[in-house]
Amino acid sequence: MKSYPNKWLELGYSQADITKRIEEAFAAIFTEEGERFYYPMGEDAGYLMDTGNYDARTEGMSYGMMMCVQMDRKDLFDRLWCFSKRYMWHADGKHQGYFAWSVGVDGMRNAQGPAPDGEEYYALALFFASNRWGDGDAPYDYSNQARDILKHCVHQHELVEGGHSMWERSNHLIKFIPEADFSDPSYHLPHFYELFALWANEEDRPFWKRAAEASRVYLAKACHAETGLAAEYAHYDGTPETTRGHSDFFSDAYRVAMNIGLDCAWFGKTAEYQVIVDHLQTFLHGKEPFMTYTVDGRAIDPPALHPIAIIVTTAAASLATDTELSREWLYTFWDTPPRKGERRYYDNCLYFFCMLMLAGEFRIL
Repeated sequence: MKSYPNKWLELGYSQADITKRIEEAFAAIFTEEGERFYYPMGEDAGYLMDTGNYDARTEGMSYGMMMCVQMDRKDLFDRLWCFSKRYMWHADGKHQGYFAWSVGVDGMRNAQGPAPDGEEYYALALFFASNRWGDGDAPYDYSNQARDILKHCVHQHELVEGGHSMWERSNHLIKFIPEADFSDPSYHLPHFYELFALWANEEDRPFWKRAAEASRVYLAKACHAETGLAAEYAHYDGTPETTRGHSDFFSDAYRVAMNIGLDCAWFGKTAEYQVIVDHLQTFLHGKEPFMTYTVDGRAIDPPALHPIAIIVTTAAASLATDTELSREWLYTFWDTPPRKGERRYYDNCLYFFCMLMLAGEFRIL
């Protein structure tokens, strides 16, 4: 049985206190009145609301499903999946098999196009659900649903007239959106692709194995050699994409550190990851209040929209290293409560994931 590092236990916190913090972070999302942003809808559905934008996004819906399968909450998982299939999934058209990335809390679509970070989280959450609870009748035949999502991600250009796949076939790198010719470093989840290489349709398993390898190489290029910072959008060579206003270390980019941490927890540390994290933790140390930063480290406006997210993801990257500074980041995270107020959605989603992975409880199921 695989073991997972428990950084909180290593620091001397009790398992009872660790479990309590995880449960509190989950409650802040799903059950705590006045703070939660999960809402049931009718008898069988539910959604996570982006509290800053008052919509439901595939990002949050798929995150919520991953949270629920990790916490063994099939009831909530199925409600989120039901909402996603009923209101977000495309049954036809050029986006057939994909999910509309943003809908109103009434289910009306704000956009038709998909965002690939949602599809990859949906797929792995569904595989985990199948492994944990078994498959049921459609749409709760979780493993079939996951394989169908991944089939479209790789083959949309072949399956649907006018369709675009979510991965660039020539280099195995995920795109920002299917029509784009650039990427988003925070979308790169090589630890997910290792599992897709085991569970996707058999003919696509070699593709996913190569995608895992390509994404690890890509992350080493996309993170600045001195600061460890990544841009929100980046070209396939890792350099920031500068024409769309997302070339800096801002909201999306915070997730790169968290993703590196979880890859290390699941598949082992690497020297490349340790270098990135050591540089990142050194650069961000003492920077509060956090700003937006160019990847080479110049502070610019606006101030960080999600400062709690910076703290927790940078601490989660400690799964890639073990230094006095990395432990200081962990103590800072432990002393930081979940965010309250209008912008709590994004921060508290990442807060929960990072708390869970640092406890060794974000597991391959």
